[in-house]
Amino acid sequence: MTTACSEAQRQLPDVDVVQRLFDNRFSCRAFLDRPVDRSTIVGILELAQRSPSWCNTQPWQVFVTEGSGTERLRAAIGRYAADNPPQPDLPFPDRYEGVYDDRRRACGWQLYDSVGIERGDRRASAAQALKNFALFDAPHVAVVTTERDLGVYGAVDCGVYLAHFLIAAQSFGVATVPQAALAAVAPVIREELDLDDNRQVLFGVSFGYPQLDHPANGFRTARADNEEVLTWVS
Repeated sequence: MTTACSEAQRQLPDVDVVQRLFDNRFSCRAFLDRPVDRSTIVGILELAQRSPSWCNTQPWQVFVTEGSGTERLRAAIGRYAADNPPQPDLPFPDRYEGVYDDRRRACGWQLYDSVGIERGDRRASAAQALKNFALFDAPHVAVVTTERDLGVYGAVDCGVYLAHFLIAAQSFGVATVPQAALAAVAPVIREELDLDDNRQVLFGVSFGYPQLDHPANGFRTARADNEEVLTWVS
């Protein structure tokens, strides 16, 4: 894959910083048993809050757990996921086809290979999937919600916020894993966080300090070249 920036562009200090943050960020699936201090979390949130949104509506409401709050939510969503089918507030994709299915499968096999799951071992792959609902043992999770009345564009704005949150956390040395899987347990999250019916649970971000020597953190996903996703219009 080609590098994102030319050598000339790399001489610009801001470009170099952004390039490094984007290159080093990854989806962390094993965390140290070490909480992030609240002042650092506040710093991450303050940076993420600079995220743009349609007409500056800032539709996100973020719930961040720590300590016993994380453990209560972890236990509740784990129980719910074990006994209930997915019940997201927004429908999950109907299907993945073509290159989108190829990319999804490649990511999955990279994870399975890294943790020693053989192809066809559905029991082991299901157990790995359930680790989403244990928050990958992270000390914190940020649950991002939007106002139902704002529709798809409220959700899109929250996606932009997510990107800002991930890079802000990386700048503080904090590892993250964005989890659409947590939308599958929206009813219990709504109950635990005492959300009203007009708040939609979109996703969560488990975060903390990475256990870098864990096999689940030993791979990095590829990105398509610009030629695959870009069309110039002159």
